[in-house]
Amino acid sequence: MSKRIGILTSGGDCAGLNATIRAVALRAHHGHGWQTIGIHRGTLGLLSRPVAAEPLDPTRLDAALARQGGTFLGSTNRGDPFAFPMEDGSVRDRSAEMIEGLMSLQLDGLIGVGGDGSLGILRRLLEPVDLPFIGVPKTIDNDVHRTERAIGYSTAVAIATEALDRLQPTGASHDRVMVLEVMGRDAGHIAIGAGIAGGADVVLLPEVPWRLSAVVEHIATLRRTGRTSALVVVAEAAGHSEIGREPADKAQDHVGIGTQLAHRLMATTGAESRATVLGHVQRGAMPTAEDRFLASALGVHAVDLLAEGKADRMVGWWNRTVIDVPLDKVVGRSRTLDVDGALIRTARALGICLGDT
Repeated sequence: MSKRIGILTSGGDCAGLNATIRAVALRAHHGHGWQTIGIHRGTLGLLSRPVAAEPLDPTRLDAALARQGGTFLGSTNRGDPFAFPMEDGSVRDRSAEMIEGLMSLQLDGLIGVGGDGSLGILRRLLEPVDLPFIGVPKTIDNDVHRTERAIGYSTAVAIATEALDRLQPTGASHDRVMVLEVMGRDAGHIAIGAGIAGGADVVLLPEVPWRLSAVVEHIATLRRTGRTSALVVVAEAAGHSEIGREPADKAQDHVGIGTQLAHRLMATTGAESRATVLGHVQRGAMPTAEDRFLASALGVHAVDLLAEGKADRMVGWWNRTVIDVPLDKVVGRSRTLDVDGALIRTARALGICLGDT
């Protein structure tokens, strides 16, 4: 008898999600003769009656879909089933309603594409029911545990690198310090990757406590050598460093770290400084080739795990191959930058200032 599996995308969007959905549906159809049901708006779709879902027709999932950013199924990062925000400002446990909606689809398995938070919520949601679940990691932050790459990271780094490529000439033309703030809620993977690829002079990370004085001295050293401009990359969470922040910053907590840093550098170095905050630009691009083939490989393996009767696992990428690991080894953990790892060693070797020396 033909099986029905479901797929949903949850959490913040990123490039490569459509390629993942496509890979899952094509593998299920061509490899196993299964039907794939796409659930709309992540867990929010499970609250609709009837559930917001549709069968995915493989003939409509052509290569053009893999090139598109975002997710045509939609997503949510505000629908915690166990603390769902209501219109009156209260929160309510609506997990039972979501489970009821999910069971009405009569699925034989579910694939969830999300980051650590989303995978943890989906795993908890499914605990009371006997429905095999496989997680696929996606996040531009690249901080999911037990995988070297998450879908969306490669594209985010490419966008940030392109931004540096564009900021450098305008900074040089006007003798300015150009500060680029990139995403990275708790980890500096985007910042260090783009900083190395884009030739940044300074990269500030949440994993490396930094001092403003060290950044100022590095920029002064550059100017003494004849440089009149500088490129600074700062992860959005780098401002959480106790060394990086000073008491005077408390009044500007509502201001992003990039803008705050540009103001402080202008005051301390005398050089004109400008801040650019990439924000959601990093999420919404056409996926790179790397994100497309990663999404395809992980999507295919997720379906094959269900075919093998496996459940409660996450697919991942490790040592240039697809793997799968128990979800309880993933959720509740985060993979931040290794301060002694290759990327930080490379940055230091290139003369990039990390603000700690």
